[in-house]
Amino acid sequence: MEFPNPAKLHNQHVSLFAILSIATIVPNPAFATKECVFPAIFNFGDSNSDTGGLAASLIAPTPPYGETYFHRPAGRFSDGRLVIDFIGGVFASLMPKEEYFDKALYTFDIGQNDLGAGFFGNLTVQQVNATVPDIVNAFSKNIKVVQYPFWIFYCGVNLFIYCYYKFIILVIKDIYDLGARSFWIHNTGPIGCLPYILANFLSAERDAYGCAKTYNDIAQYFNHKLKEVVVQLRKDLPLAAITYVDIYSVKYSLFSHPKKYGFKLPLVACCGYGGEYNYSGSVGCGENIEGNGTEIFVGSCGRPSARVNWDGIHYTEAASKFIFDQISTGAFSETAIPLNMACHRSYTKSY
Repeated sequence: MEFPNPAKLHNQHVSLFAILSIATIVPNPAFATKECVFPAIFNFGDSNSDTGGLAASLIAPTPPYGETYFHRPAGRFSDGRLVIDFIGGVFASLMPKEEYFDKALYTFDIGQNDLGAGFFGNLTVQQVNATVPDIVNAFSKNIKVVQYPFWIFYCGVNLFIYCYYKFIILVIKDIYDLGARSFWIHNTGPIGCLPYILANFLSAERDAYGCAKTYNDIAQYFNHKLKEVVVQLRKDLPLAAITYVDIYSVKYSLFSHPKKYGFKLPLVACCGYGGEYNYSGSVGCGENIEGNGTEIFVGSCGRPSARVNWDGIHYTEAASKFIFDQISTGAFSETAIPLNMACHRSYTKSY
């Protein structure tokens, strides 16, 4: 999970997010297609795709979170809906039936938090980059369920990337053994374009669009290795339909060509305080700060629909809608598989 104030919250919560994410269940009775009917969606991911697990269990967002769509905080770390909401429908409120589990779509939205854990855990860029091969090696191993408590206890921030991939591969294989067949896996986005990275690592080399190049390079390396693992998973899980989605490219287009898609100031947080990127590690969106003897409320920019970034870490509803519109067509999956065909292995198979 990512948080509005990583300087305060990052270390104490990062090792819990994978577990809490399991609680993010979005039933989907309405979103169905002729080709693939997914009666439910089960999402595993950080706060970019968490619809309420974190809020219910640990820390709830306060106003102005949720102001665009729900008009109140609704468990999402955004001004409104997330990509998963557009896939699953925000009005689906019934828990899924038992028979839905083997017919559901299982989505994974991973990576940003894992890399961020290293960057904010006193690792150098080189050290974070060096952990990626270990992640991939761990990904190929089948760990038993009884090991959960051990590596949750053992993993500090510095080892979390390695351990998280162990967790994910275990989850995929376990739910596959229980009958899950359709998997929709997002790679990680351009973390070097996010205000919380830009504001905290001012000396990092910038690319032509103002993003921190080295941090994006690591994200792309992460994605390259993740794709290799997906290919191996297809071999290990012969009945599964596994779609790898290049969400990095979609998100990066918002930073490289914002005006083309109706956005502005993509590197600046809509809801934040201070500096070039309107982001501070000491005060976050919805909090109060003392200034000149008065208390200042950290609110939104007033027009989130024209902005890419919400609070320095997460995307706005408008950006999430744009991302969904792009990936649902299949234009950013390696076999051009649209969402409504993601249950068919013959379409997702790619070696």
